[in-house]
Formats: sequence, C-alpha cells, structure tokens
Amino acid sequence: MPYGENTLNAIYYPAPEPIRAPLIMFCGGYDSIVEELYFFLVASARKRGYAVLTYEGPGQGAALREQGLRFTHEWEKPTSAVLDAYLAAHARPEKIVLIGLSMGGYLAPRAAAFESRIDGVVSYDIMFNLQGVHDIPKSAVTLIRLGLGKLVVKVADVMALLKPGLRWGLSNASWTMGANGFVEMVDTFGKYTLAGVAQNIRQDVLILAGAEDQFVPVEQVEQYKKALVNARSVTAKVYDTITGGHEHSQLGASTLWQADFFDWMQEKFG
Repeated sequence: MPYGENTLNAIYYPAPEPIRAPLIMFCGGYDSIVEELYFFLVASARKRGYAVLTYEGPGQGAALREQGLRFTHEWEKPTSAVLDAYLAAHARPEKIVLIGLSMGGYLAPRAAAFESRIDGVVSYDIMFNLQGVHDIPKSAVTLIRLGLGKLVVKVADVMALLKPGLRWGLSNASWTMGANGFVEMVDTFGKYTLAGVAQNIRQDVLILAGAEDQFVPVEQVEQYKKALVNARSVTAKVYDTITGGHEHSQLGASTLWQADFFDWMQEKFG
C-alpha cells in the first residue's frame, strides 16, 4: 500500500462466510512482523467469523528492514494509509475495531484519537506511556531533565551489563527509532504517550493488562482510564497469576484474553 514515497505491507484475511461483522484491524509493537500476528489473534478471529486486516507500520517488519522506515509516534498516519488502501478495494464494513499488540497498546489508541473511521480500540496490553516502562527509572528521567545526562549514561551502561532486557531495548531503539544511547532513547520514548491525546478518543475502548507485566507497570491502566474523558465506553481487564495472564500481552493465557476480547466485541458491536 502506498505510504508517501514508500509502501507498507498488510495481510487481509477475509471472513470464512459473508456475514455482517466488524472488521478487525491489528498491528504489532516494538519488535513485530506482520506474519506473527496470525498466531496472536487472526486464527481465533476467523474461527468466529471475523475478517481481519493485519499491517506493519514504520519501524516494523519489511518497512524497517527493506526501506529503513523508522517508528513514528503519529501512528494515525500509517493506519490511515492502510485503511485508505483497504477501502479503495473493499466495501466499507459497518464497524472497524483496531487492536494493538504490546507497544501497539499505545499505537492503536493514538491512531484512534485521530481516525474517526475506527469504532473501537483495544490495547493488548496497556502502554499509556512508553517512557514509563520498568527499564527506565523515574529518577533517570528526572536527572536527564536536570542536565545530568552523562551521569545517567554511565549508570545505564552498568545496568545494561546486568540486564539483558535493557541491553536489547537500547539496541532496538537505535535500529527502529534512530535513538543512540540511553538518553536519546528516553527522549524519544517521551513522544510515545497518550497524555494529551487520550481525550480525543471517542470510541469504545478495551484495556488489557497483566498484574505483573515485566515491561509495563500496571498503574498505567488507571492513568489511561482517567485520561479517557470522552470515550464512548471503557472496559478494563487485569489478569493475575492465578489466571496465567499476569505477564506482558497475557502470553500465559491467550485463550482467556481472546474470550474477553470476543465477548467485548459482541457486547459493543453485535
């Protein structure tokens, strides 16, 4: 699909039968490729009669690897381009629901805030503020703002030796966002927040979260809910260790979050 002077990839999975059901749009996150999205949701959705449109934006998959397109916090731009191309070739569905995986928990709501053709939006799971993830201490953000970035870099270098997740995060930020080093990563992540944006979301909203998410503090659920002052409805599901959905993107309880998602779809959209 055209995206400025470049292109974006998508895979469209038609509904098994021609029924009247919402179209599900699905995008990934910080390290996604479009093909893997089939296993997260598409297979289960098609069993239930839904058509699904999965897509990659800048910073993901072929857009990054083949064209060098890096992430944009203005996710409405690639989402609208994908939707334009889809609707140019297919009849417009009665409803469109957008779901974002992992960092897509920010990307999908950001797109919905500026794309009125979207009727429902799902954070799978919560990502209200990328700068607030566990690997970025609040003290580091404060020190950077005070002009003590060099000190933060020295501490971060030591932490990266001890924490493989931080080491990977720094490497991926350099590749996908063009942010070199800890300070640039923190500054870049600061753009990826729904603060000041969520009030523009007027759709039905579903928030999924793990109580012990290794990346995102569960407190971001309440931050997001409080910011959704104009949403048509807000539903939140927080999974604990007993359910197995307590980790990032509920990877220990995929059938459980899918059941909650499809129940919500039926309740809100028929």
